[in-house]
Amino acid sequence: MVMGALQERRDTSLVGLLPLPGNLTLDNFAEINASIDLLRSLLNSFIMTAGVVACTLVFGLLVGYALAVLSFRGRGVVFAMVLLVQAIPFQLLMIPLYVMIVRYFDLADTFLGMILPFAINSVAVLIFRQYFLQIPRDIFDAARIDGAGELRILISIAVPLVRPAVLTAMLVTFIGPWNEFLWPFLVTKEAAMQPLAVSLANFSQTNGSFLANPMGAVLAGACVLAVPVVVLFLLFQRSFTSANLGSAIKG
Repeated sequence: MVMGALQERRDTSLVGLLPLPGNLTLDNFAEINASIDLLRSLLNSFIMTAGVVACTLVFGLLVGYALAVLSFRGRGVVFAMVLLVQAIPFQLLMIPLYVMIVRYFDLADTFLGMILPFAINSVAVLIFRQYFLQIPRDIFDAARIDGAGELRILISIAVPLVRPAVLTAMLVTFIGPWNEFLWPFLVTKEAAMQPLAVSLANFSQTNGSFLANPMGAVLAGACVLAVPVVVLFLLFQRSFTSANLGSAIKG
């Protein structure tokens, strides 16, 4: 992808995988930027992804904590429903979601309309639940004896102990909305509101044929789309290692 983005003339042979000095250029990046406004499209992708990640972390922590720590009637049913959600493909829900978001809520061409269907992630709920189950219950009992409420226990005690889960859920959630194409494509018609994945698809179908190397321009945009994910993973890859939760108590 990188070599294709740097080619002045498209070369699909095996030799084209090599960085030949006579066929290297940065014009593809300038052309894709002039056609779709990369900065604006990147900003739209960041806003959508940040909103999804924030909602996923907040709701995932709350639901995961409730399913792992709290005792209430129907907890098993709620957990079964969380598992059942994973068996339902998003494509099956797309039409009713589109009608609800666009027609009933009038959220077409808005960031909220792009974020809402992904606000709760069942995978994140399961991740947090499993991590919370590993924390010794003596920690929560001691906090309750000291007079701390459940929300205070979650924020001050539970969340710092499951920091690897927070980073894991953040990275897993980030990749999905960042690369999401179909839903933003359905709910956004204005080019100024479309994330980068949708802008690249529209560019390849319309303006791409007028360029000297249209595939190189598309690959240049794909490189820009991939950079944040790669950088994020390289920065936080060591944080996947789980902390020793048992060291939080003595004896």
